[in-house]
This record gives sequence, C-alpha cells and structure tokens, in this order.
Amino acid sequence: MMSDSSYNSAPAVLDETDRRIIAILNKNGRISYTDLAKEVGLSRVAVQARINAMMDEGVIERFTAVINPEKIGINVSAFFNIEVEPKFLHEVADELALDPFITSLYHMTGPSKLHVHGLFRNNQEMEGYLKDKIYKMPGIMSVDCQVLITRYKSRMGMRL
Repeated sequence: MMSDSSYNSAPAVLDETDRRIIAILNKNGRISYTDLAKEVGLSRVAVQARINAMMDEGVIERFTAVINPEKIGINVSAFFNIEVEPKFLHEVADELALDPFITSLYHMTGPSKLHVHGLFRNNQEMEGYLKDKIYKMPGIMSVDCQVLITRYKSRMGMRL
C-alpha cells in the first residue's frame, strides 16, 4: 500500500533505459542482472544500480510471483462496491487492507465508496466472508457484489 507521502512527492524522472529495464522486468522479473544488462547495453553493475535507485524512489515497489488462482483452488473472483459512512471510511479501509482475502482496495469517487477485489475458494467461502466480516463492520451502508465470469486481461505492469 502506498503511503500518503508517495502521492505528494514529485514523480521520478525515468530515461529511456530505465523504461526499457522496467518493460523487460515486467515480462520476466527473474531475469539476471547480466542478461538484463546485455539487453539494454549497460554493465551488470550499472543495471543493478538503476534498479536499486528505482526501488529506493518507489518506482519499483516489489518483485513478486504472479499466481493463477484457479490452479491453487481459488475459483471465485469477486468485486465489491461498499458504501461506508464517511466517519468509518478509513477504519474500514485499513481493516480490509490487512485481510488476506482482499487483493486490491480503492477509494472511489462517489459517496464514500470502496471498490474491493477478493479471491475465494468457492461461493460458500465468499458468502461467509460477507456475513462474518464485511456485514459486521461498523459504518457499512450497502454492499454490491459482482462475481467475475471470464478474465480477458489483468494488468501486470503498465504502459510506460
């Protein structure tokens, strides 16, 4: 999760080489510094220094594996639009942000709306989560739930 200060700081200045490094890492986060250096025409040490600098500046937040949820028995991908009383908005958001079922959480325009994505083994697990967690949270005014049918594209990385 980004801290409030990340939104207030000036954007990092990236040159074309930094952008190429990021694009290559988006395709293969496990590429070695040596192979990456060959692709961008720099030394291994220079590439490592650039990556470390981008990590220090928060441009690269972390390296992670992308897991196919269905391959590990997680078959329900659900999106919740949750309307929260304004005085409870941050409390609810902070609690949901720590929950392992939740993969993404956004405060959207509109009357105190949170847009939440969660992954569940099945519909029963999702229903239990709604009943036992979300519906019991203070300040919840309404919950709209949509279940994903087909995933055509998920953003892993971004357009540079």
